[in-house]
Amino acid sequence: MAERLSDHTTLRLGGPARSWLRATTSEELVDAVRRCDEAGEPVLVLAGGSNLVVADDGFDGTVVEVATTGVAADHDGDRHGHQDGDHATCGGVVVTAAAGESWEPLVEQAVEHGWMGLEALSGVPGSVGATPIQNVGAYGQEISQTLASVHVWDRKLRGLRTFAAADCGFGYRTSRFKADPGRHVVLEVTLRLRQGRLGAPVAYAELADALGVEPGGQAPMSDVRAAVLDLRRRKGMVLDPDDHDTWSAGSFFTNPLIPAEHLPHGAPSWPQSSGLVKTSAAWLIEHAGFGRGYGSGAARVSTKHTLALTNRGGATTAELLELAREIRGGVRRRFGVTLVNEPVLVGCEV
Repeated sequence: MAERLSDHTTLRLGGPARSWLRATTSEELVDAVRRCDEAGEPVLVLAGGSNLVVADDGFDGTVVEVATTGVAADHDGDRHGHQDGDHATCGGVVVTAAAGESWEPLVEQAVEHGWMGLEALSGVPGSVGATPIQNVGAYGQEISQTLASVHVWDRKLRGLRTFAAADCGFGYRTSRFKADPGRHVVLEVTLRLRQGRLGAPVAYAELADALGVEPGGQAPMSDVRAAVLDLRRRKGMVLDPDDHDTWSAGSFFTNPLIPAEHLPHGAPSWPQSSGLVKTSAAWLIEHAGFGRGYGSGAARVSTKHTLALTNRGGATTAELLELAREIRGGVRRRFGVTLVNEPVLVGCEV
């Protein structure tokens, strides 16, 4: 029986793959993708499946499952600095993780060991290898802030390459890897993290309020992690097989970047260095009439957060995408803003 993508995505949607290969080492991963490319076989590289919407017809090609493992930490604190109580010094740790490692356990490990800079990314589903592709971010932190380098297989040049952070083209939920989809297969991600007991300065007002600190203040990393997990659970953003609000691809739409003069009256705004302002997709969706729980079928807006489109059990990809089109069209008519989907779409479109 063909392997179904619905068994490998957090939305639990998607039809069968024509063939399936599982790679447990970087060498196996490169070899599998290279052999498919040489044979002209369509390839879908799949890891955590948390940011993926696959058509009901499935994928007419080979899915290469990234099941690589390994986390290595190179402490350089003794050479360049030291830990000083609650405060981070110039010492730190360089952490290299295989692309197939789950992201959340890595964050948990970082907090336990006093490695600063990932704590606000607690509870983010998916794999390590996916994080640089869309510059994963939450609660004021982005992977670009701590990433040192990304080791990839370049399918176009057919060779191994390593990109320093400055060469990754990071922006809001984007990177050179997302801008050139399918070209780079992430093999390893290397992070440079400072050491201490306090987390990085809290840049997100909602998180600062939950922690009882001023924006820009600091709190113990363990407290930051606990607060973030609590906030995410309230929004249905921590995976739970018994909670249909978590049967989603996370935020379905990105927060729009628009000229300040196009900002709808009353909408939140955050000025950007580009001269544009970022506004809240959730605010636009709610004020266009699509509240929590909106929908009449098995595909509905989350009852906890309007940015998540969920499978209430038995939904189809077609139903989910129809809901997404309805919401996008409603926001465009009401505010003149076109929402952009965040998940990768395979064999389908909004």
